[in-house]
Amino acid sequence: MPDKLKSALIKFAKTFLPLLFGLFIFWLIFRKMDFREIMSILRQDVNFWFIALSLPFGLIANIIRAYRWDLLIRPLGFTPRKSNLVYAVLGNYGVNLVFPRLGEVWRCTMITRYEKIPFTKLFGTLITDRLADTVMVGLIVVAAFIMNVPYFDSFFAQHPEAFDTFNKIMTSAWMYTTIVIIGLLIWGFYKLFKNHPWVKKTKHMLASVWEGIRSIVNMKERRLFIFYTILIWLGYFLYFYICFYAFPFTKNLGWNCGLIAFGMSSVAVAVPVQGSIGPWHAMVIAVLMGFGVSSIDAGAFAFCVHTVQQLIFTASFGLFGVLALPIANKGK
Repeated sequence: MPDKLKSALIKFAKTFLPLLFGLFIFWLIFRKMDFREIMSILRQDVNFWFIALSLPFGLIANIIRAYRWDLLIRPLGFTPRKSNLVYAVLGNYGVNLVFPRLGEVWRCTMITRYEKIPFTKLFGTLITDRLADTVMVGLIVVAAFIMNVPYFDSFFAQHPEAFDTFNKIMTSAWMYTTIVIIGLLIWGFYKLFKNHPWVKKTKHMLASVWEGIRSIVNMKERRLFIFYTILIWLGYFLYFYICFYAFPFTKNLGWNCGLIAFGMSSVAVAVPVQGSIGPWHAMVIAVLMGFGVSSIDAGAFAFCVHTVQQLIFTASFGLFGVLALPIANKGK
């Protein structure tokens, strides 16, 4: 097979297979729902002013994310322009809507191009950035679990197979054996080929990435970093939860339900699918139905909020970021 054709097939698979997976899950969820009824709910029962009110919180949270990224970059000895960081972070989400997870690479590439900061060091700060988010998602899920133990007891009682599957994975000797074998293979490969140019280059790259990760240790403004992180996730929560007041069947569910749905939807975002189509809907619908919302109402909520916030609003400010970067740096 020619190299160009092989490369094209790989790119096609990376782009469209995740999308097909997400659309398949979306189809599984909505195949038995009457879309005419969903559209009737959206036309008659939704207060779109509340959805409009939610949108600035998502945008502000992403702008703060750019300022938090700046705190990670400065200990490396660079002072990038905040406007470039904001455009890159906003554009990151637009790129991810087309190519899942490529947005992170894209934003590092753009800052490397316009601010002359080594890519590997930027990528290290990005790993730290994502680790902070992972910790926050974990804390949100744990908080939601602690404050809503009866809900989760009821869920696992109705779906015992979910707990059984998780328990089998965590207690499987095969899983830990596989981890050990992979670790030994990597160590053996390194010992055998440590003088190979490719291995040396990889080692140098990992050292640069580690330097970026350590930037949080050398950060003088760690409290500000934590404060920004809290603000980002508070903004994301309000971005999601305010939409509860747009629907008559969710406005009285309370913030506890909102916290669970938000936490589960944040976990779904980790699935590498464009715009989290499918997994996001599945999580939100499952939580709402657990609180007594009918499947058709839960489907209408998930479809409306995801379409407005992810497929329209995120795409809009993402496209703005992608276009603003070269315009703001014209001639560089």
